[in-house]
Amino acid sequence: MFAKLETYPAPLLELVTEANLAAKAVPPLFPLSASVAVNPFLGQTNEPLAVTAARLARVGGERITPTRAHWAARINAGEITEADLIDAVSASNEPFAQPTLQDIKDALNTDTSEPQALPTVAELAADVSGIDWPGLIDDRIGVWAAGHFDQGQALWQQANAGGAFQSWRDFASRDLTPEIQGLKGFCAFVAETNRSHWRAIGRASERLTVDTDAASTAFHRWLMTLGGWAQYGRFHLWQAELNGTEDSTVTELLAVRMVFDEALFNLYEDQIAARWAEVVEAHRTPVTPSKDFVIDAILQDAGERSQQRVLADKLGQGKPRTVNGRSDVQAAFCIDVRSEVFRRALEAQDANIETIGFAGFFGLASAHKAAGSDVTEIRGPVLLQAGVTSQANEPVKADLDRRYTARAKRAWGRFKLAAVSSFAFVEATGPLYAGKLVKDSLGLSHNCKADPAPKLDPAIDFEARVDMAKSVLSAMSLTDNFAKIVMLTGHGAHVTNNPHESALQCGACGGYAGDVNARLLAGLLNDREVQDGLRDAGIDIPSDTVFLPALHHTTTDEITLFDQDLPMGMSTPGVAQLRKHLDAAGGLARTERMQRLPRATDATNVLRRARDWAETRPEWGLAGCRTFVAAPRGRTDGSDLSGQAFLHNYDWLRDSEFGVLELIMTAPVVVASWISLQYYGSTVAPNLFGGGNKLLHNVVGGIGVLEGNNGAPRAGLPWQSVHDGSAFQHDPLRLSVIIEAPRDAMSDILSRHPGVRELFDNGWLHLIAMDDEGKLAWRYNGDLKWVRFNDRTDNAQAIAAE
Repeated sequence: MFAKLETYPAPLLELVTEANLAAKAVPPLFPLSASVAVNPFLGQTNEPLAVTAARLARVGGERITPTRAHWAARINAGEITEADLIDAVSASNEPFAQPTLQDIKDALNTDTSEPQALPTVAELAADVSGIDWPGLIDDRIGVWAAGHFDQGQALWQQANAGGAFQSWRDFASRDLTPEIQGLKGFCAFVAETNRSHWRAIGRASERLTVDTDAASTAFHRWLMTLGGWAQYGRFHLWQAELNGTEDSTVTELLAVRMVFDEALFNLYEDQIAARWAEVVEAHRTPVTPSKDFVIDAILQDAGERSQQRVLADKLGQGKPRTVNGRSDVQAAFCIDVRSEVFRRALEAQDANIETIGFAGFFGLASAHKAAGSDVTEIRGPVLLQAGVTSQANEPVKADLDRRYTARAKRAWGRFKLAAVSSFAFVEATGPLYAGKLVKDSLGLSHNCKADPAPKLDPAIDFEARVDMAKSVLSAMSLTDNFAKIVMLTGHGAHVTNNPHESALQCGACGGYAGDVNARLLAGLLNDREVQDGLRDAGIDIPSDTVFLPALHHTTTDEITLFDQDLPMGMSTPGVAQLRKHLDAAGGLARTERMQRLPRATDATNVLRRARDWAETRPEWGLAGCRTFVAAPRGRTDGSDLSGQAFLHNYDWLRDSEFGVLELIMTAPVVVASWISLQYYGSTVAPNLFGGGNKLLHNVVGGIGVLEGNNGAPRAGLPWQSVHDGSAFQHDPLRLSVIIEAPRDAMSDILSRHPGVRELFDNGWLHLIAMDDEGKLAWRYNGDLKWVRFNDRTDNAQAIAAE
């Protein structure tokens, strides 16, 4: 067998480069089975908000900042002060049109018009023909892609060998719908395209006069019209990059979309050539923000500064508890903002209960196989590869029984849905399902049975297990003074009839619940041999300390204890009292949360929402998140942060080489930024980055949801996840990261991680250093420089004087 080597001319190679860059300009869409929050601006973190606003206005036709009326209301309410505006104007150092303070004030009285994306050929053709060509393209690509990318939802799957572009060529060369609508000869036109998607892109670019100067935003614009399909292709590229391989799905989808516009241009050239030439010329223009975009970015910054002042006051009002001697319970929770509410409630039960915040995968990113399954679940951050493997520790016979039951259920489901049997099935057995419908409607069939305890791969040797245990405990700042019970608490959300269930699970666990990771770590730390190894390494775990795995159900604020996982003979005298404290804390947390939940009149209603298959808001998830704090718990203990803060325990005095600090800034902080910015994007630009209306959702291919029956998947969060029907439940603010650590150490880490540094340099995150008294002391000002948190710069003073 001989490999065929292709050579491309230099102009095509330049277009290939631009296409690959455009592919990375769209965010990935993770499938529903393991959906995680994604920063919708992932491809724009190398530029500031004003530039991104101008770029997305050109290619997406959406504004990505709140309206001026939103900020005017905040200013009139006194939430944003003139000092905040002055500081924001002073901090704006973009090399573009710089507005004055008076410009900002004047702008609040008039809002800008909604941006209009540069039109595609299909849109120009629709204008002159009256035919909805963009809608037709969405429909035909959607019909093909739903089958090509299907993850097991369809009963019959099309062959998809040869890649996305080859699969689409086979489909489109036989699809007569475009021709019926008026695109004559389209099937033959597709059949004549080159099998290489790169050459197809090259030919379409030449025909449409898109050169390398125009390609940057022109390619991005075409990808934006593909919506969730382009983003799902980006997910394939993300996974490939993580595994050190290559994937061309996104650029193949770009080729598909360009072939449609090439064909339409051939049909309507006489009518649209002049307008299209203007569009191409506009694409050649560098992306430069207008004065209005800069003003909107300054208002955004001022709003965030105002909330940082509020946070500084809250932290100053806290009253840290003092534990006399050894705590009875140390409860480690995921840093997820929903844990902040429960942690406060639990600490209120007893002065000898201490809580800890740590990333919910508990330092063990595992490739896990659940009971009766061969599917590998990556239970760790999507930024990392799995470091260990694990599986449910179930006897062979029980495992086989579980598999037989699952197969029978799948076979029954396929029989119900099959083309031949479906109608007869409904007529014959439909009435028998009345009882099930009643049970589901009343929420009586909710059943969540835990898997057997997971076990780590036995091939992991003793030294490696000790090293893992030491690394995790050090990262938790938990290396001495262990309590009698150390509760390791993952979190998960059991809901009914919710395609976005995994989005409510643990983001640090890859969109799965955190029970597996908590149980794996507890099993590791309860191992007496591992404890002996830790003692030799300087970590002495008392013989009466029990590591108890648990799961926090965020929809109900109930806690499941996996005490059945504990080794035989291990004494647990305090567990009964702990259960009482957890029940009482759950009641307090539900009472606090129900204040925000629509129609939640009492705590019983909060419990029922998880079982209600008609409930669009079983919980608010992470709506409202705005702050990340990495410091000893004493800095936040006693402060009511309203379920809006990611709280990570960190003591820099125990981190001599700042390895833990580096881990925090490069992993949990980045994951939290993805969550924050997904909520931000779904709120300010719901048409571009939101998940649409839950009432109209249909699952497609097990990948995502359609808003209706066809088209592209809607990525991001549904409208019901950020809005209660009357007002937003998420305040669109970029995350403020507060860390108690030396500034030099943080600057050094940023200098060695340019991808993290650009998040702070370009304002996608704010970095604030806390001093040794727990006060917000220094603000990162970009370019590895810091300014006093409350001090006014010379520039700010000059602006105020004006």
